[in-house]
Amino acid sequence: MGVPAAAPAAHAAGVERLLASYRSIPATVAVRLAKPTSNLFRARAKRDGPGLDTSGLTNVISVDPDACTADVAGMCTYEHLVAATLPYGLAPLVVPQLKTITLGGAVTGLGIESSSFRNGLPHESVVKMDILTGAGELLTVSPRQHTDLYRAFPNSYGTLGYSTRLRIELEPIKPFVALRHVRFNSLTDLVAAMDRIIDTGGFDGVPVDYLDGVVFGAEESYLCVGVRTATPGPVSDYTGQDIYYRSIQHDAGVKEDRLTTCDYLWRWDTDWFWCSRSFGVQNPRVRRWWPRRYRRSSVYSKLAAFDQRFGIADRIEKRSVFLPGRPLRERVVQDIEVPIERTSQFLEWFLDAVPITPIWLCPLRLRDKVGWPLYPIPPGSTYVNVGFWSSVPMGAFPGATNRLIEAKVSSLDGHKSLYSDSFYSRDEFDELYGGETYETVKKIYDPDSRLLDLYAKAVQRR
Repeated sequence: MGVPAAAPAAHAAGVERLLASYRSIPATVAVRLAKPTSNLFRARAKRDGPGLDTSGLTNVISVDPDACTADVAGMCTYEHLVAATLPYGLAPLVVPQLKTITLGGAVTGLGIESSSFRNGLPHESVVKMDILTGAGELLTVSPRQHTDLYRAFPNSYGTLGYSTRLRIELEPIKPFVALRHVRFNSLTDLVAAMDRIIDTGGFDGVPVDYLDGVVFGAEESYLCVGVRTATPGPVSDYTGQDIYYRSIQHDAGVKEDRLTTCDYLWRWDTDWFWCSRSFGVQNPRVRRWWPRRYRRSSVYSKLAAFDQRFGIADRIEKRSVFLPGRPLRERVVQDIEVPIERTSQFLEWFLDAVPITPIWLCPLRLRDKVGWPLYPIPPGSTYVNVGFWSSVPMGAFPGATNRLIEAKVSSLDGHKSLYSDSFYSRDEFDELYGGETYETVKKIYDPDSRLLDLYAKAVQRR
């Protein structure tokens, strides 16, 4: 798949439509994106009236294979971005797990994947970007231009502006990824092995390109070690009847596997990690008849959003004749980061306190030496993303389990992503997410508060 020659002109026209839509919104009305879908899992404000027209901001604008960069529109999905770069033997430095995550969304809302232990987070590969601010200005920001906005944009979730064009670094890839799934019977041993791989860059004397892990229980966990290779050979296919996360499990030692690079990048998308089981898709009899084109995260997320909107699962629980009086469920859909030296402590606590497995692990170390004020992970330190996505019986009050997790993460000097439910007080939130810096940048680039405040968007219900 190449990039059409007319892509730059089409992008310019798309930016003009965006600006025109901004100008058409009355000054007394809050600015928002006219976006029908989202990868967020928290309550969203229902707003009437027109939003910003981003219909012309969904494509790859250009790929420069010599410079190893790409110019990409802000609403371009990683599915389209990867399809444009792979023919050049290139890929983004970090490709988040789900196909419909947009580049602009990953930069302003953070993203992570198995290359993050060496490449950091998606926003760190941004050379420069054009941002439509709350004041209606289209500004180019970079480490040397409007540096305050460039630094504060990651984790601002559209409250400081929207990216229209991003120039990002790319890196060479190979046709295949050779995988080694290493089993551990101790969480402490798993974390120690992860730490060694990150420090040395290798495993058993071989350089490692990708690293993540899965915890099924205190005595069953795995590191998934990936190495790029051009050596041809048979590959697995987890877009059909076989399920990737189940393929990881084995009794002892190391299990090997191979995927095409494209299938590796999207290995989690087919089953939304393991969450497709909520829809019965992992049942072989259901899976056989569930069309392959609908085995993807975008379909499952729409089903989940429909359920959340109309409370279908809660109604079933209330009316169940088989399990009368069964408590309602609290959604616990979170990604948190804790220092690697605190990771086994958090996992042991979590497995004891929260009845959710499997758990995803993804180590990260920032490339940047300055830091990002709205998500202040210290440069040079290794953190581990811990992802858990399910529900638990409703506690004594709304959000009881999520609040418990927040408190534990903070006690371990960690952070959590803001794409899902949050319950922090304003003071706690400001301390964790760059409150003073955010307020300063907000006043400069959105002086009339045309965009939502970050705390209002991430925490408050509207």
